[in-house]
Amino acid sequence: MATIDVFQYGVPAESDFGYAQAIKSGELIHVSGQLALDEAGEFRHAGDFAAQLALTHANVDRVLHHYGATRNQVVSQTLYVVDLRENAAATARGNLAYFGDHRPAATVLGVTELTFPGQVVEIGLLVDMRLPA
Repeated sequence: MATIDVFQYGVPAESDFGYAQAIKSGELIHVSGQLALDEAGEFRHAGDFAAQLALTHANVDRVLHHYGATRNQVVSQTLYVVDLRENAAATARGNLAYFGDHRPAATVLGVTELTFPGQVVEIGLLVDMRLPA
């Protein structure tokens, strides 16, 4: 039987919306859409794509660290980007900088809006702990 490990930041949105930041089932970690939330759960950097992407990646790292996982174990990601045509190059640069030589599968979706006013990026992931770190 697979074991389940739920990870939460302890921010109000988790209880308000009824979700976890990530859930590990067996060797797979399903990471909820990460965004530019600070340690207190406050949304930061409205309208600033680069700053939001950096904080979002920091939050992804926070989840990975909790499970002892690395970026090399990310098998797929889904990116939601407001104004994708305008932010496509910055999305690509940020993705290459974050993953280096690792190449997870990716789906990039252009959307009209996200949860918070001024939110321009959100990233969900699937991580496989059976892969080398």
